[in-house]
Amino acid sequence: QVQLVESGGGLVQAGGSLRVSCAASGSIHSRIAMGWYRQAPGKQRELVADITSDGSTNYADSVKGRFTISRDNAKNTVSLQMNSLKPEDTAVYYCAAGWGLRVGVRANYWGQGTQVTVSS
Repeated sequence: QVQLVESGGGLVQAGGSLRVSCAASGSIHSRIAMGWYRQAPGKQRELVADITSDGSTNYADSVKGRFTISRDNAKNTVSLQMNSLKPEDTAVYYCAAGWGLRVGVRANYWGQGTQVTVSS
């Protein structure tokens, strides 16, 4: 079993930056894929970005050029640096992990979520 704990959400003005991080623990190793999803009120959960075990990244079109995902295999963490934030980025952000190539295809584990609110 894998446990995921997010941190770093909060309130920021449009155009600002936030960084959310996720620490993984339990039965993990560096081959696990990780990523971030988000869910805004009244909308479906959507993939924001994911990163494979060897560091290959994938981003939703809506965040390309603004968000950067990274991971530290030694610390079992994944982070999402969010710049130029927009009100439409407001959502609960969930850390995800999985044993497939990408969590964008299949996620086996989820964090509890962290709220990101962008004011206009």
